[in-house]
Amino acid sequence: MRRSRTDARQEWKTPLGLRIPMVSLIQTLAVAEFLNFRHAAKVLGVAQSSVSARVKALEEDLGILLFERHARGVRLTEAGRHFVERIAAGVDQLDHAVKTAGMAAAGESGRIRIGIHALIYGSFLADLIAQYREAHPGIEVEITESTAREAVMQLRADRLDVAFVAGTPELPDCHSRCIWTEPLVVVLPERHPLAGQSVVTWAELAGETFLVRHGGTGPQVHNHIVLRHAGRWPTPSILRFDVERGTLLSMVGQGFGITIVGEATARLPTTGIVFLPFADEPEPVAFSAVWSPFNRSATLRNLLTLANDMGRLVRAN
Repeated sequence: MRRSRTDARQEWKTPLGLRIPMVSLIQTLAVAEFLNFRHAAKVLGVAQSSVSARVKALEEDLGILLFERHARGVRLTEAGRHFVERIAAGVDQLDHAVKTAGMAAAGESGRIRIGIHALIYGSFLADLIAQYREAHPGIEVEITESTAREAVMQLRADRLDVAFVAGTPELPDCHSRCIWTEPLVVVLPERHPLAGQSVVTWAELAGETFLVRHGGTGPQVHNHIVLRHAGRWPTPSILRFDVERGTLLSMVGQGFGITIVGEATARLPTTGIVFLPFADEPEPVAFSAVWSPFNRSATLRNLLTLANDMGRLVRAN
C-alpha cells in the first residue's frame, strides 16, 4: 500500500527520535551491554531474530552502523558508542521521571505548605507534623505562622495547601474540618490573688486587664474575651501587642495583665506565671484544618488522613 504525499510529508516533519520505538532502544542497549545478540535476547525474553531485526532497522533509520558483527558477537562502532551513551542517559532520565511522577501521585515526594498559629512541642499539631514527616520523608514541609485571616488569604492565593486555625470557620470557598480540641486556660502572674486556686471563673476575672497578640490566635482570643463579658460585665480592658507568644507570657509574669490560651501553651517553659483551667467554660476550643476544594494533591490528602486518625485516637482516650 502506497503512502499518500500527506503521510510522507508528515513523517518528514516528525523528528526521527520520536519515530523510533522505545523497545528498539532498549534492545539496542541490551546488545551493547552483552555484545551478543543471543545473550541480549535471552535476558530480554524475546527471540534473537527479533532483536537482530530491530537493531538492523534502527541502523537503517539512523543511517549509521551501530555494531560491527563478527562470528563471536558484535562490537560497538565509534558512532554506536556515542549513540548508546546518550540513549542510556536518556532512558535513565525517563525512568527517574516515571518513578518521581509515581511518588508525587502517591504523595511520597514534593512539598506541602502548612499555615499554623503556633508550634508548641508536645502539642497535637507538633505531634501531627512530626508523624507526617516520619511517614513521608520525601515530602518537604514548609511552615508559615500567621493569624487565621492571613492564613485563609494565603490559601485563596495558593500560597498554602492547608491551614490549622482556632475555631470552626465556615467559608463558602474553602473546606474545613475540626481536627482536635483544647481546654481553655487563663494565665496569671504567680503573685496574683487567684493564682493559688485550682480553677477560676469568668466572673472572678471581671475587671482584669487582658493582654492579646496581634498575631497567631490573638484575634480569636480578643473576640472570645469580648463574647464572654457581653451583657454580664462592663467591657473589659484589652491591650494588644505585636509580640511573640513567649514575650506575651513574660509580660503576664511582669504584671502587665493576664491572658487566656489553649492548654498546649502550658507546655512551654515559663517562670513567674501559672495556668489555671476555667470552671465555667462550656466546651474546649476547637482547632480546624482549612483547605481549598481545588487542591487535590496526594500530599494534602495524606496529611488530612493522618490528622483525622490522630484526632479520633485523642477523642477515644
